[in-house]
Amino acid sequence: MRKKYTNNIFGKILVPVIHDCTSNSAITAARIVAGSGQIVLAGFVPVSEPNTLSSAAIPARELRKMLKEKADSGQFRVLERVHAAYDPWGELIKVVLEEKPDLLILDWPCYFSSLKMRWDALVRPPCDVAIVGGNISENPENVLVSIRGGPYAELALRLSLAINRGKRANVTSLHINPSNLNGQQDTPFHSLNKILVQMPEIRREEMATDDPIGTILQASMQYDLVVMGATAHPDKNQPIIGPVAEAILKGHPSGVIVVKTKRPAPQSFESEAVGQTAISVLVDKWFAENTYHADEFHDLGNLVELKQKQRLKISLALPALNEEETVGNVIQTIKNELMDRYPLLDEIVLIDSDSTDKTREIAQDLGIPVFIHQQLLEKYGPRRGKGEALWKSLLVTRGDIVLWIDTDIVNIQPHFVYGLIGPLLLRPEINLVKGFYQRPLKIGDRLQAGGGGRVTELTARPLLNLFFPELSGLIQPLAGEYGGRRSALERLPFSSGYGVEIGMLIDILENFGLGAIAQVDLQERIHHNQSLESLSKMAFTIIQTVFRKLENRFDARFLEEVNRTMKLIRYEPGRFFLEVEELPEQERPPMLEVAEYIERVK
Repeated sequence: MRKKYTNNIFGKILVPVIHDCTSNSAITAARIVAGSGQIVLAGFVPVSEPNTLSSAAIPARELRKMLKEKADSGQFRVLERVHAAYDPWGELIKVVLEEKPDLLILDWPCYFSSLKMRWDALVRPPCDVAIVGGNISENPENVLVSIRGGPYAELALRLSLAINRGKRANVTSLHINPSNLNGQQDTPFHSLNKILVQMPEIRREEMATDDPIGTILQASMQYDLVVMGATAHPDKNQPIIGPVAEAILKGHPSGVIVVKTKRPAPQSFESEAVGQTAISVLVDKWFAENTYHADEFHDLGNLVELKQKQRLKISLALPALNEEETVGNVIQTIKNELMDRYPLLDEIVLIDSDSTDKTREIAQDLGIPVFIHQQLLEKYGPRRGKGEALWKSLLVTRGDIVLWIDTDIVNIQPHFVYGLIGPLLLRPEINLVKGFYQRPLKIGDRLQAGGGGRVTELTARPLLNLFFPELSGLIQPLAGEYGGRRSALERLPFSSGYGVEIGMLIDILENFGLGAIAQVDLQERIHHNQSLESLSKMAFTIIQTVFRKLENRFDARFLEEVNRTMKLIRYEPGRFFLEVEELPEQERPPMLEVAEYIERVK
């Protein structure tokens, strides 16, 4: 079944529609935030004692009529039941628990009085909440998001980016610094600002003041919408959303949206961890915009046209070691469709790791140039490993775009290659495209569903989340199907072994930014499984690669050479013992620093 990846930041938005309350601002806010997401309307008739609930019959009928008109417009899903209640907020909580919306939008101030919200309603809200006041424009042009870096900055950014994406609104972030910091950023915002600088669509402003209300109001006059967070720790004697937010709601002439997350607020905001939660905004944004499906590029004629307009050449390099069972089918499938029928690929080469079976002969019989990577750049000394083959493939290929796919794929199809090419032809800012897929393992003649990717889930993704969280949205960072622009690849060092994939991702991130990476769903990949010992060695080399990148980042040495040996446990009848194996994950320099390569590309 094909997966779908939504470009909506909020997949479902719930708007309560209250009898005798104007809901236009809340509904308009839902429309500009939702994009193509779902907007759900739920009707409520508040009843005050000593009136009976039956007195709500006529208002409920009127509300149903109005909601039906909304449903007939095709823009909303309307819940059939209209709730009549003494405690409408309690009834709304039940609807939220049933519908599980990503965002609840409430109109201010009418909803607050009509829903009879208690003081603690927003201390522990049932879901993320947006409180809307003023005149919300259907097409806001300029949005101001006021953020300090506290627990609600993430949601404020998400909402502002949703409006930017759906309405092409200009977004400016405003950070108010207390004047006593003498120009220094307060701690929470320092971390958040690291994320903002990676979002070029957001213009940044900072001001130092001891009057946040007056400063925000004055700055906001040139904007037709203000987005900000509620007070994280409101006092019982304060307005339910906090004094600053309430003042902006009352004082701004146009629209205001105040947000509050369902997560409990931290006790202190003086930690960088408060601002770092906003990194998920960056990752979610990247995931929505840079995750593709191979089916999107099935029009091969269009891809060929795009390639020719850009005057690009595309190379496919196939790393191989003893793959005689599958390499022929891989080559024939790709060559027949993407070279002979559609001139999408300009060359296919095999980069062999000195196979002892018929891998090279099969490729040569099919007209594919074959190189043994140990015989290339011999003066640098031979090394084992897939990364070594990929590095040297840059020397023997000519394409502006270089692609790699593994040669052990049992169910090879052309989309494994053209799916990678699509984003590179469509978006010049993308320098690396990674494939991902479901990975059932083939064990003998049987398929074991969902058993693949063990090193990915147990080693690679945890390490990325810990040390390079910007890359946490990569579904399969170790996938062997990927490609990129030569102009970027030739500037990167290459790990010689299994660390090549994760090292390349980290280097692309640090040299070109997260926006230079995309990922493509290649649906399903069937391959032969490896032993647990082989996976353990793979994990060991991947960990070394990540630590090398950390050493480069912090200019510090974490590992001694002795740590690059792995003690393997061996079992024999009646005994077990340790065996030491050298598994250093070495690194090759960028190809642009290799004299032979420089001479070739002159």
